[in-house]
Amino acid sequence: MSSPLPPLPAFPPGFLWGASASAFQTEGAADADGKGPSGWDAFAAQGRIKDGADASRATGFHARYREDVALLAGLGADAFRFSVSWPRVVPGGSGPVNTAGLDFYDRLVDELCAHGITPAPTLYHWDTPLPLDEAGGWLNRDTAARFAEYASAVAERLADRVPMWITINEPAEVTLLGYALGEHAPGRQLLFDALPAAHHQLLAHGLAVQALRAAGAENIGIAVSHSPVRAAGTSEEDRFGAELYDTITNWMFADPILTGRYPDENFAALMPGPVAEDLGVISAPLDWYGVNYYQPMLVGAPSNDALGDFAGVGLPAELPFGVREIESEQRTDFGWAVVPDGLREQLVLLKDRFGDRLPPVYITENGCSYEGLDDRRRIDFLDGHLRSLYQAIEAGVDVRGYFTWSLTDNIEWVEGAAQRFGLVHIDYETLERTPKASYAWYRDAIAAQKAGH
Repeated sequence: MSSPLPPLPAFPPGFLWGASASAFQTEGAADADGKGPSGWDAFAAQGRIKDGADASRATGFHARYREDVALLAGLGADAFRFSVSWPRVVPGGSGPVNTAGLDFYDRLVDELCAHGITPAPTLYHWDTPLPLDEAGGWLNRDTAARFAEYASAVAERLADRVPMWITINEPAEVTLLGYALGEHAPGRQLLFDALPAAHHQLLAHGLAVQALRAAGAENIGIAVSHSPVRAAGTSEEDRFGAELYDTITNWMFADPILTGRYPDENFAALMPGPVAEDLGVISAPLDWYGVNYYQPMLVGAPSNDALGDFAGVGLPAELPFGVREIESEQRTDFGWAVVPDGLREQLVLLKDRFGDRLPPVYITENGCSYEGLDDRRRIDFLDGHLRSLYQAIEAGVDVRGYFTWSLTDNIEWVEGAAQRFGLVHIDYETLERTPKASYAWYRDAIAAQKAGH
């Protein structure tokens, strides 16, 4: 039997403890109450989910949300990060608002508030309404305007009870996996011609910030994925590949949001529209900045033995970099390296790069995939990353909260039900929820933090 871990250090008073989920991965009810199809619904219907998991059913959160809110309450969570399904609220992507769809989120927010849990909705977690996808999706500038209209509709209904907002989740992954490599919806394989999708998501974020504030919403941020990038070797080709990858995945999104500039003038020149004017919108001041962290990346020159970019996704030879397997004593069931210190490293990199322009930070995602109810490896993962996070706070990074990914197991996009990230186990036959050992550990860790204050 493993020995108990020592108590975590005391995080600052008021530190927010939470858990996360997203609509497509959990809600199910794919056509209930007037919901329209998303690009991901269509992608799944093509058989693109590897294990054939039924994303239209998912974890049944739409019907069982009260049960999951009770699990959050039992955890002692301060906040719940969920996502609003754009096609559930605006089925056509533009035009009439589906009142029945908004009613679901109204009920969810009320249920969270009744349990003293802060609702923290993400407005876009990859589920673009299918009509917009079919019209070009994020390659189309009009999608950004339609997103702002949708953001306004949600805020007008919920802003009186929602004290924390997230515009967009992981625009880099949408751009790279959805538009450059074709591994995710909408399945485009455009390589560097996917850059307009990056710019239009950034523009959508800026327009949504304006729309949310106009509707009375406060405390607005975005969730951006970040990973420290290390060069695979000392050659000029390795250094160039690592720096280019770092620019694309880390700074292509953070720099416009926080400084109003793209990190490289060559990339700025490839962006569509009135870029300088758009950057003024994109860099609207934020109340906080969200960081999603999973592992560092080892990158060098293109190579036949280079691995995939994300979760085993192969990189075409046309790209001027290759991603290798980073050395690590431990790996998750997804094959990702377990490197807790990478979280501290990345947060310090952000502070050093942006200084006073970096607003307070929340960790909006951090978690791991492991099988089993007695998931000691997940406990070790969370413990190690929280200690690393505390070291970042000691180093002067203003971190205000932590959301683990995820509350329950869920449909892990193209991986389906095979990768289990949850503190709570889902039986996909019965949809029965069973808390894992990590749920009890996180509950006790939160309780100890609150008792210490």
